Amino acid sequence: MESVGPIQMLCVAFNGNRFKGEILPELDRLKREQVIRIIDLLVVRKDEEGHVMVMTASDLDWEEATTFGSYIGALAGFRAAGPAGVERGAMAGAAELADGHLFDENDTFLVTQSLPKNMSAAFVLIEHLWPKKLLEAVERAGGTELSNDWLKPEEILTAGHAPRPLSDVD
Repeated sequence: MESVGPIQMLCVAFNGNRFKGEILPELDRLKREQVIRIIDLLVVRKDEEGHVMVMTASDLDWEEATTFGSYIGALAGFRAAGPAGVERGAMAGAAELADGHLFDENDTFLVTQSLPKNMSAAFVLIEHLWPKKLLEAVERAGGTELSNDWLKPEEILTAGHAPRPLSDVD
């Protein structure tokens, strides 16, 4: 499988369900410019009367979804059971994404039940494509990623993250 860029889970909520048509065009622009790819998107909207609207989307076609699921499943299987878990994890991951979505009916149900009236929530799993070539170059050079944190500007001065000890680097 081709390398996978860093994956981000972004969860946002909106009071009042008053959208101005700004979000989807921005996502489309980022996708068109190959900055990101949407692995999965779940939007749940509950109106003032409690009626629910659900929307899902993904940029992955069936083959990409099952390949991605197999890859991620193999990694999860390896983490859980070592080399013996890779094949079982790959099969489970491919099956999980066969419908093209990581967010399933249970996720939708849980969000629907917990979402207050007159509110919307969106969950988007984003693959960041822009750093892939840089990370591949680091790997080819024998480098190891020590940290990869997203900081808000107000967190920069107080971040205080201690880097991983160099003795942990392979």
